[in-house]
Amino acid sequence: MTTVELAGARVPAWRGGFGRLWSAAVLSSFGDALRTAALPLLATTLTDKPLLIASVTACGYLPWLVFGLLGGAVADRVDQRRAMWTVDAVRGLLVACFAVAVGLGHASIGLLIALAFALTTLQTLFDNAATALLPALVDKEALGGANARLMTGQRIAGGLLAGPVVPVLIALGAAVPFAADAVTFLVGAALLASLRPDVSARAPRPAGSTLRAEITAGLRTLWHDGPLRGLCAATALCNVGMGALIATLVLLVTDWLVAGNGGYAAAMTAFAVGSLAGGALNGRLVGRLGRIRAVLLAGTVQIGALVVMGSVRSLAALVAAMAVFGLMGMVWNVNTTTLMQRRSPAEMLGRVSSAFRTLAVAGAPLGALLGGAVATAWGLNTPALLAAAFFVLSVTALIPALRPDVSVGEDVSVVGPDDGPTTARPTC
Repeated sequence: MTTVELAGARVPAWRGGFGRLWSAAVLSSFGDALRTAALPLLATTLTDKPLLIASVTACGYLPWLVFGLLGGAVADRVDQRRAMWTVDAVRGLLVACFAVAVGLGHASIGLLIALAFALTTLQTLFDNAATALLPALVDKEALGGANARLMTGQRIAGGLLAGPVVPVLIALGAAVPFAADAVTFLVGAALLASLRPDVSARAPRPAGSTLRAEITAGLRTLWHDGPLRGLCAATALCNVGMGALIATLVLLVTDWLVAGNGGYAAAMTAFAVGSLAGGALNGRLVGRLGRIRAVLLAGTVQIGALVVMGSVRSLAALVAAMAVFGLMGMVWNVNTTTLMQRRSPAEMLGRVSSAFRTLAVAGAPLGALLGGAVATAWGLNTPALLAAAFFVLSVTALIPALRPDVSVGEDVSVVGPDDGPTTARPTC
């Protein structure tokens, strides 16, 4: 593992495993953005039934709820590097076959739904393996910088670079965005396969251990770690609010603000730019506040941004609020992921990660339904205010994690600006 010193902070070196993991992740985000933009457009050419079109999006959530915990348990049993490149290779072949089907005119709404479900099912293993692999590639003290660089690179590729490319590729043919996505998966698989095999010693599983018992152990570890439990509850509440906001944001901008598609593009660009700023500023915030307090600040500021979105009828105000919202969202994401990696026992990181993600993502579809309901009943601006209310609950759920009596095994960055080495991890 290699790190360098930069302005007093430990950051990962680009050479070696981290650089290849970063490249694979950024490529994958670029391809995902192409596919995500092209799928609903293709769906509208295959059916005019809103429920069927929405089903394609719903399948992006369902596998996490069904297979998320299983994916984490499997990630802890296998070589994460091998699992990741194998999953990327399979996803690349699936999307390539789908591109051929689209090119030959054999696409159907059922095939779209099946593809979305299969890709997200495979993603449950990939994402949990990636979370568990990163601490093996960089020093513990550099995890925060590594996560910030990964998420910033993914935001640039998926949020800024892919957007202008999508219309060009679609103009070349409906199958082209999916073919490009397949290429990114296959190149990513090759990069991951070039990483050194995982030769670290793994604690032997108890005799007769089952996947159910291992999943239960991961859930128990998450529950008994106070800060992680608070972060998980807070993130789940945030995702209810996010689901309400995302499901109705286009209506807020185009109808309530009467800003049209150009206004919506400006709002999304502001969010992406704010996210990049958050990745750059995160280290300084953590240095001053510590990780949990940085997350608490992020959630609090996002409440104000959401209130502005839902109450000020001005495109300029919304664009500014979206930039702030994106900045603080990046701070939230980087530090929740880093805390999970630093506080979880290494041999259980896949399971703790999957438990965290599965419980957190469950709020998003509920929020989408609530957002649609309140927008219908009380106006298109009310989902943003509903989201603000859920963020208030989220910040409240974080407060117990700020307790001053830190027990042995807790990350020292929880209660202060020090981001140095941690003590022993809490165990199940």
